[in-house]
Order: sequence, then C-alpha cells, then structure tokens
Amino acid sequence: MDILAQYGTLLIAIAAFFGLLMAIGIGANDVANAMGTSVGSKALTVKQAIFIAMIFEFAGAYLAGGEVTDTIRKGVIETSVFADQPDVLVFGMMSALLAAGTWLLIASFMGWPVSTTHSIIGAVIGFAVISVGSDAVDWHSVSGIVGSWVITPFIAGIIAYGLFISAQRLIFDTDSPLENAKRYVPVYMFLTTLTIALVTIKKGLKHVGLHITGLEAWGWATAVSVLVMVGGYIYIKRKFATVKQDDNFTGVERIFSILMVITACAMAFAHGSNDVANAIGPLSAIVSTVEHMGEITAQSRIAWWILPMGGIGIVIGLATLGHKVMATVGTGITELTPSRGFAAQLATASTVVLASGTGLPISTTQTLVGAVLGVGFARGIAALNLGVVRNIVVSWVVTLPAGALLAIVFFELFEVIFLNSRA
Repeated sequence: MDILAQYGTLLIAIAAFFGLLMAIGIGANDVANAMGTSVGSKALTVKQAIFIAMIFEFAGAYLAGGEVTDTIRKGVIETSVFADQPDVLVFGMMSALLAAGTWLLIASFMGWPVSTTHSIIGAVIGFAVISVGSDAVDWHSVSGIVGSWVITPFIAGIIAYGLFISAQRLIFDTDSPLENAKRYVPVYMFLTTLTIALVTIKKGLKHVGLHITGLEAWGWATAVSVLVMVGGYIYIKRKFATVKQDDNFTGVERIFSILMVITACAMAFAHGSNDVANAIGPLSAIVSTVEHMGEITAQSRIAWWILPMGGIGIVIGLATLGHKVMATVGTGITELTPSRGFAAQLATASTVVLASGTGLPISTTQTLVGAVLGVGFARGIAALNLGVVRNIVVSWVVTLPAGALLAIVFFELFEVIFLNSRA
C-alpha cells in the first residue's frame, strides 16, 4: 500500500507507456492481419488499408469502446486474492502489459499473426502463478482458449470453403460470369451487411448503452441488409453496364473489390469497438487501483486518455510493422484475389457472430487465418504454402507460454526495483 501512495503517479506513467507499447503491438499484428486479405487481394493498397484502419479502428475504439471494461481479461484470474496486496496486482498488470506488448512486437517483426487476447491472457496467468499461485487461475477458461485454437479456425475454414465454392459455381464457372455476378453479388452483399451489422450490434453498440434484444438485432440487421442489397443491385447494373464480354473475369473481381472495401471498413470498426478496448483492460485496472489507493474493483471506468492513446498506438503499429503480418496473411498462405479474400473476410465475420452468440472463446486472428486456409484448400492442397502454415500454428501454440514467461521475468524485475527502493 505504501508503494502505491509513494509511487502512484510514476506507476501510472510507466503503465501508460506499456499500454501504448501494447497498442502498437495490436496495430502491428491484430489490425494488420484483419487488413491482410484486402491488401493481399489488391482490393486495397497498404496506404489505403492504413488510412481505413486509422479512421474506423479509432472510431470503433473511441465511440463504441465503452466507458466500462472488465479489468481482468476474460475472468482468467480471481481479483479477490489480491485484496490484501493491491501493489502486487499493479505490478502484475504492468508486467502483463509489457509482456504482451513485447511478444506482439516480436511476432509482428517475424510476420506471425498471433492473438492479442491470448498474449495478454498468457501474461496474466504468468504473473498470477508466480505471485499468488496456480489456485488464482481459472484453468477451465484456459482449457477453453486452447480448444479455440482448433475450433474457431476450423469453423471459419469450412464457411470460407463453402462461400468460395458457391462463387465458383454460381459465377466463375458459368458461360456469363459478369451477368451472373450482377445477379448474385447483391445476395453476397446482403449476407455481408447482415453479418457485419450483427457484429456491430452485438459487440459494439452494447458499449454505448444501447441494449438491443436478439430479435431486434436481427430485425434491424435484416432491414439494413435488404436496403444495401437493392442499392448494390442498382449500382452494379449501372457501373458495369458497358464492360465488354472479354473483360468478364476482370469485371467480376472489380465487383468483389467493392465488397472487400465495405467489409474492411465495417470489420475495422467492429474490431476497434471490441478487441482494442478490451485489450487495455490491464491499464484500466492499474489506474483504478492506484487512484482508489489499493481498493480493487471488479470493473472500472476507463480514464479519458486511455482510448485515444490506444488509437494512436494502433496507427503507429500498423504503419511501421503492419506490412509484415499483412504479407503473411495476404500473400504468404495462399494467393488471394478479391473474390477469395471476400470469402475469407465474410467467413471470419460470420464466425465472430456465431461465437458471440454461443459464448465460444474466439481469436479474430486465428479465425481469419482459418478462413484463408479454407479458401486455399478449396483450390487444392498445392495452393497452400505449408511452411508458412506450420510457422503460424507454432506461433499460436507458443503465444500463451511466451506471454507467461515474459510476464514472470518482468514481474520479478518490478518487485526488485520498487521493493528495494522502498527498503
């Protein structure tokens, strides 16, 4: 307690820097892999992807990121065990932020798309075990996370496979691909809008105090999707009315490029409203515990400066290191075109909706990679770069223990520094 009173301002300042570091890691890895399909399929340039992410991720985090966030990610540890030693919780959350941010930057530099959620959870587990003991960890939650390594990529892969095969049979493998694209792409627009609207309503609007029932969510999402489908049909018919028969496939891919841009914008907003805001939970926990002089609450109000700082960090990370993860997801796993990239993105969004409705623990990163694998597999196993796939899977498995080990090292370091200085 004396440490919090003596070094409170310094601890918040250090934690803020670590939070910024983690936000940079999120931008370099999480946001970059979400934009990778759009860039890899050439629907967007790297600069355009950064620009879209700057606007929509920041808007999602700041406008719909929520005034209240769970201080401890996913209920992985029980905060009551730190009631008599709040300084340990503060040091632990600092070490978790630094550990997760460090691992995300290392993975981003290597071009590995890993999970932000799993990075911070691994780090929280690490400091909890070393400071209090394994009893502080909810191992049931951890087993669910491990299960998600297989379940979520598998579900997304199946959906992406089905979407790609449907596009092949309904559009590309026909005598009039462009005419069929004009007929069927508005239906894909309906599905896309429906999925994205549900993601936004379920994972974004609840943070701004709009509590919409499941039936109302489906009603509003369906109404908006029908409008988009009708508008898309009219737009595509006019826009591609003069395209020559020889340019059939080029015209079809241009139509899918429009879908890719829309999906990228919407998914960036949804990602910002959920993952970005929640990932800064440890920083919120530190600020709250210090400001309340050691009183630990289950939830805390996010300080006004945290979300803007997170948005700035995301942009820095995406602009500096994001291109490496974009390259892995967009071109490293399999060759993507706008139609293939669209199948992967819609499958990812659909899996997010499915998971949020069933409570399945999910990683957006692993979902997207699974979807890209599904698209590649639809073209045959030879279309996949198995070496890249192997590296990605290994990086997934390593993420939890890597976060935990780094957090243990940093936690011990902080205790030595501050306890020695107190002595």
